[in-house]
Amino acid sequence: MANDAKSPPTDQESMKPLPPASLRRETDERLLGFKTTAEIEPLSGFFGQDRAVNAMEFGTSIRQPGYNLFALGPATASRRLVVSDFLRGKACQEPAPDDWVYVNNFDEPRRPRAIRLPSGRAAQLRDDMNELVGDLAASVPSLFESEEYKTRRRAADEVFETAQEKAFEELQEKANAQNIAIMRTPMGFAFAPTKNGQIVKPEVFNELPEAERKEVQEKIGKLQDELKEVLEIMPLIERDRRKRVRELNAEMAKSVIEISIREVTEHFKDIPAVLDFLKAVARDLVDNVDIFLKQEQGREESMVAPAPLPPRNDPRFRRYLVNVMVSSAPCAGEPGRGAPVILEENPTLANLVGRIEHVAQMGALITDFTLIQPGALHKANGGYLVVDARAVLLQPFTWEALKRALKTGVVKIESAAEQMSLVSTVSLEPDPIPLSVKVVLVGERQLYYTLAEFEPDFPKLFKVQVDFEDEAERSPENLNLFARFTAAVVRDWGLRPADAGAVARLSDEASRLADDNERISLHTSALADLVREADHWAGVAKSDIILREHVERAVTERIYRADRIREKSHEMIARGIVLVDVDGEKVGQINGLSVLGIGDFRFGKPSRITARVRLGAGKVIDIEREVELGGPIHSKGVLILASFLAARYALDEPPSLSASLVFEQSYGGVEGDSASCAELFSLISALSDVPIRQSFAVTGSVNQMGEVQAIGGVNEKIEGFFDICRASGLTGRQGAIIPASNVKHLMLRPDIVAAAEAGLFHVYAIDHVDQGIELLTGRKAGMRGADGHFEAGTINALVEERLLHYARLRRRYGLTASAETIAESRRDE
Repeated sequence: MANDAKSPPTDQESMKPLPPASLRRETDERLLGFKTTAEIEPLSGFFGQDRAVNAMEFGTSIRQPGYNLFALGPATASRRLVVSDFLRGKACQEPAPDDWVYVNNFDEPRRPRAIRLPSGRAAQLRDDMNELVGDLAASVPSLFESEEYKTRRRAADEVFETAQEKAFEELQEKANAQNIAIMRTPMGFAFAPTKNGQIVKPEVFNELPEAERKEVQEKIGKLQDELKEVLEIMPLIERDRRKRVRELNAEMAKSVIEISIREVTEHFKDIPAVLDFLKAVARDLVDNVDIFLKQEQGREESMVAPAPLPPRNDPRFRRYLVNVMVSSAPCAGEPGRGAPVILEENPTLANLVGRIEHVAQMGALITDFTLIQPGALHKANGGYLVVDARAVLLQPFTWEALKRALKTGVVKIESAAEQMSLVSTVSLEPDPIPLSVKVVLVGERQLYYTLAEFEPDFPKLFKVQVDFEDEAERSPENLNLFARFTAAVVRDWGLRPADAGAVARLSDEASRLADDNERISLHTSALADLVREADHWAGVAKSDIILREHVERAVTERIYRADRIREKSHEMIARGIVLVDVDGEKVGQINGLSVLGIGDFRFGKPSRITARVRLGAGKVIDIEREVELGGPIHSKGVLILASFLAARYALDEPPSLSASLVFEQSYGGVEGDSASCAELFSLISALSDVPIRQSFAVTGSVNQMGEVQAIGGVNEKIEGFFDICRASGLTGRQGAIIPASNVKHLMLRPDIVAAAEAGLFHVYAIDHVDQGIELLTGRKAGMRGADGHFEAGTINALVEERLLHYARLRRRYGLTASAETIAESRRDE
């Protein structure tokens, strides 16, 4: 017979409950070294994140493509703000990036030009162009009102008027010589015969001899042809006149425009792209100088002159303005320093890559380059962009646009409507702007791993993993930093100072949040909320300082606001609706412990677990799994305990057991292996026919060697059973059994510690199932001796005896025994 795995020596009398000091670790406020947080320097930045800081230092320093960052951890607002604060400190040490503007493309207006300018120069160009257009709007009309212009314009007009009059006079003289008069009528020009200088009336003309009438008509016909030729020349003469006037206008305005442009040119003579733009502006102003006259003409025609529009609002002058897309702001008032840090809370496609707006005019939507709006990538260009990863993935087209921008190194304004072919109108196609930015995505760890696994471009574009710690060691150094963090919250939110006792109680709660008395949580948002709530209760108490009692009340009130479901659950147990025993003994029955989570509130709930055994084919039936209420991890735990039974007892016999396990009155899913210890104990009780003390509740998982392993939520589980016991009346016999490896996680409520000090409630820690079965039954577990047998009368011996008996019965009736035969054997037994 093979030997089973060794178990540690056990002695029921040596199993003592944990001392009360082990149930909760509290910070000694005297060791903090201050009276209130007003005496200490508030923390700048964060603590306990050496790995994350190192990764961010590396990711922000390396200037190679693809080295963008992904900050792993809960995607809370505080985590994004922490990253942003670090980046701002880094950005202030870096040079400010170049400015970018869009200007009109006079050759192809639907393709606005992008111009790069040194940091801080974009606003100057915009203001200079506004001033230029404003000056010209005032000076050019005055120029055309000067005597010099009027004289030259009059001379030009007279030349062409003389030419027109001469052509008509020559035709008139020719007609008069032939006794034909040319008359102007509302319908145009008309010819009529004359006699002695008088027009011949129609009735008189009709009485003339036919030959004479025919001669007159022939003369009129020829004159009409000549008039036609004269009239055809008139538009050409008028065209030449207008051309000459335009040339005169351009000649007169050119000098004024060149002088104004020259002043702007002096400011930007070191930027060739701006000089090219100014040259194009000068040419277009000269070619379209009439736009400055239209407003003046409108005023002359109106009785009341309207107030002139500012150049930026006057549609005639918008083509000469400058649309500033990005203009760097100085860091700490130092020009030329400081890269931008943009925190984008709503990363839609338009908010990320920019958009082109439209305005309604005369029933139509129109746009121009001044209506181009920048996106977060434009604003962060040359610096850092922080964005929530999940938000990016949830917005249509945003993730693909972000990848495209990072891969191509340019920002191209895209429209979701155009990509979905919802619109077919002609719009602008602005020049793409070169992109140099560090993108920091903030998201959960599972999201990072999912993207790394299933998104081929993700590892190429986000090469730097910034993994934030959830907790830090509860060392004196970190407690000092925690106190300074509390001082920073007090300062930033304008709260009352907290005394040392309050900070000590806050650090205790930080350990509770971490589920570890040797560590403190780094979930700063939850801790900051607690400080603010404690400040509120300090105000209610009319205290000028946040005290320990205020923090305690903040914790208590927070639990009270969220524990309605817990209260109802415990009430059902207290009223006997849900069956849970807290005293007495039962065979095959045990109190298991589970944790329920509702939102961010968790509480423990005891559940009755029962086991039944009989002769069978060696199968342990997990009823929860059979009805699809048990999850895979729970089912794994059941299979492990079945393996433990098969490997420890009746080693030379085939498994001949049929057992069933169930969470009684469980109507929802069951997941996790933390109940596998309790399930194993209930099976051992059923097989040995030895009752289990119902005054205990058990939590812990078990491996195939019988070793008890750590589980989660140990504090909530113990507190849940304690509340049920207290409601029924504490007897001093009640307690919880937990894995020894969970002792370091204990941060129980002070009332449980007080009950333990009074001997009314106990917590036991075990390493092996044999220790647990001895506590639960009061009988020795038993070791396998040199002869291969367990000590007589021990729990293990009784279990093995039952299993050997089942094996003998199975051989006796054969592997194909019918259900009736097995039933008879049970009755004989």
